[in-house]
Amino acid sequence: MRVALLIALLAVGGCVARPEGGPVTLVFKYARILGDADPMPALLREFEAAHPGVRVKAEALPWASDDQHQFYVINLEGRSPGFDVMMLDCIWVPEFARAGWLLDLSPWISRADLEPHFPSTIEPATWNDRVWAMPWLMNVGVLYYRADLLAKHRLTPPRTWEALVDQVVRVRAAERDPRLDGVLWQGRQYEGLTVNALEAIWANGARVFGDDGAIFPEEERAAGGLAFLRALIVSGVSPSWVTAADEELTRRHFGDGRAIFLRNWPYAMDLFQTPASPVRGRVAIAALPGRVGGAASAASSGGAHLGVNRRTRHPELAAQLVRFLGSAEAQKTMTLGGALNPTRMALYHDRDVVAAHPEFPVVHDLMLRAHPRPVTPAYLMVSSTLQPEFSAVLVGVKSARQAIEHGRARLAYLLEGLR
Repeated sequence: MRVALLIALLAVGGCVARPEGGPVTLVFKYARILGDADPMPALLREFEAAHPGVRVKAEALPWASDDQHQFYVINLEGRSPGFDVMMLDCIWVPEFARAGWLLDLSPWISRADLEPHFPSTIEPATWNDRVWAMPWLMNVGVLYYRADLLAKHRLTPPRTWEALVDQVVRVRAAERDPRLDGVLWQGRQYEGLTVNALEAIWANGARVFGDDGAIFPEEERAAGGLAFLRALIVSGVSPSWVTAADEELTRRHFGDGRAIFLRNWPYAMDLFQTPASPVRGRVAIAALPGRVGGAASAASSGGAHLGVNRRTRHPELAAQLVRFLGSAEAQKTMTLGGALNPTRMALYHDRDVVAAHPEFPVVHDLMLRAHPRPVTPAYLMVSSTLQPEFSAVLVGVKSARQAIEHGRARLAYLLEGLR
């Protein structure tokens, strides 16, 4: 146990915060870390060892992000002090800060403290020039591909979606396996659909919001990105069931050896490399493609931040716990013990980490180019407003142009009402 190191790390102003008036319990809400073992209990015991008289009680959240958000809204609107530190989807931080639910962490976490983290994680951690959360876990959309199949047919990872489609056609024609799908992605109506649609829109050189606040300023390009997703389904390059698919459904199908390409998050690589995996040693990672005449590569960032309930009875200790869990030592421990990615850039070149995750130097470069989703307190409403429009395109109910026009009108009405 690295108690001496932790004491030095956690000391602020030359001393370690100690509880007064008896034992203190901090309640930490988080979703269990994927992997062979959850490293969190051991980390929390280390924090307790550095803070005599403090106990950290970890309480599990539902795995689904939407369920987590609902839990927080119900409890935080009800002004519940039932938990102190919370794991937050990074897209919620501005929303929760504006609602008055988060403790301003600026007295404990400075802008300089955030510099070792990926830039796309810092932007959603700050709002109105204050620090509201600590970057903790990082995600970026990546393209998984069957390295064995591409090598067999003398192909290199595609840099454009058009090239990917061509490779799917060529490989499937040569393999003559009717069970082999082309490219899988997440098209069910939930946040994963928003992410995939945004990546398609960005890859085509378009944005949701312009610099002046205009909605879908590159209308033709935005519609072209959505139309391309629909064309993947119509052409059979993607199976029709992607319109009902999430990360795990597509991950399992690809992991069974039944697809050439997969858009997903980095967590899946550890699962593809387990001893029982049918694709063990046959999968590699590349950047998500761009579009011919569009952007080079456009992958969404994601992940989790750590925030503190503004109504905590122990703000100093809660902030110390956030600093500890976001430290380089703690993030390294979590990375080695779970299927996750740290937000600290240096860890992607750490010798121990790279030995456990050989793909990390590649992932590091992809994360540097990641796009944060629109950073706004209204993000959840923006996403839930656009999801039905995106879904309607995928299932053929609306044209891509209609969806962009209707989405613009609905967002304009929504955002006007929030001013």
